[in-house]
Amino acid sequence: MNNYDVEIIDKQSVFNGYFTVERYYLRHRLHDGGMSEILEREVIERGHVSAVLPVDFRNERVVLIEQFRPGALAAKHHPWLVECIAGIIEPNETAEQVARREALEEAGCHLTSLIPVQQFFTTPGALSETVQLFCGITDSEGVGGIHGAIDEGEDIKVHVLPVARALQMANDGSIRNAITLVAVQWLALNYRDLQTRWS
Repeated sequence: MNNYDVEIIDKQSVFNGYFTVERYYLRHRLHDGGMSEILEREVIERGHVSAVLPVDFRNERVVLIEQFRPGALAAKHHPWLVECIAGIIEPNETAEQVARREALEEAGCHLTSLIPVQQFFTTPGALSETVQLFCGITDSEGVGGIHGAIDEGEDIKVHVLPVARALQMANDGSIRNAITLVAVQWLALNYRDLQTRWS
């Protein structure tokens, strides 16, 4: 039994590709104080993510990107999604370093400061992934175009939008990526205080 009141009976690696999949056999403490039956659960291991929403408070604009997502295609949805900038945190990298690196690679966007927003799970029923989300302070003048690492198959279109338009997109369903919804809604809650500080 570990500190989380979970007994891991066995763990097997069942797939190793772009992601890895681990199969767990476990029991956990029940809310009534007992123990569950032995459960079999698969967990996708894909590392942890740093994501950033670049904001230009002086010009009241945000920087978002648009790219192809196979998961949306598999779910029979339009596969080009509008998103925050994000990347996997590699060994010996900090979340802050990844946010700055990916902003340059994916959007040609230089971040002068980073404001930590929150760390959260995306789909903890199946993924071990966590996201460290930031708001990045930027000057959006000259930002735009097509970016991405060609050797990684990236084809990324940059959108520089008025803050009001990004908020509207979060409300009308145009933004369907959960990380981006969290980021834009956080911005809506904190915008005036942030603008006073950073404009």
